[in-house]
Amino acid sequence: MTTATATAVRPLTTHDAEILLDTARRTAEEAGVAVAVTVLDAGGHLLAFRRDDRAVLIAGETSTRKAYTALQLNAPTADLVEAVQPGGLFHTLPTALDRPLLFIAGGIPVHRDGRLIGAIGVGGGAPEQDHGFAETAVRALP
Repeated sequence: MTTATATAVRPLTTHDAEILLDTARRTAEEAGVAVAVTVLDAGGHLLAFRRDDRAVLIAGETSTRKAYTALQLNAPTADLVEAVQPGGLFHTLPTALDRPLLFIAGGIPVHRDGRLIGAIGVGGGAPEQDHGFAETAVRALP
């Protein structure tokens, strides 16, 4: 009889969350964009949040929803935009669930050793900008 031994993967820490948040904010600031950044752990719990005081107010909500969507579907929100269009695989998903899903680029799942450990969402810029800021932040994690 063979038994598989699961290797523990270090969860996303508050230190990791601060790296993600700071990197995304710094990258956005260098691009002249005021954003909000949300970091969630694997359970969908808030680890870090910051909204630039110059960012549009809705940026806080969009960053959180983008992170939640990326976490729940384990995919960058940029990759899901087509799936919710009429005829798409997830066309009815945004209205079928009572969950804060948002299918706009800017949310990216965070993995460690191939396991999902959290997600980051960025809101406030154009969707492609938000995606780039989040992507840069994820690459900055050790």
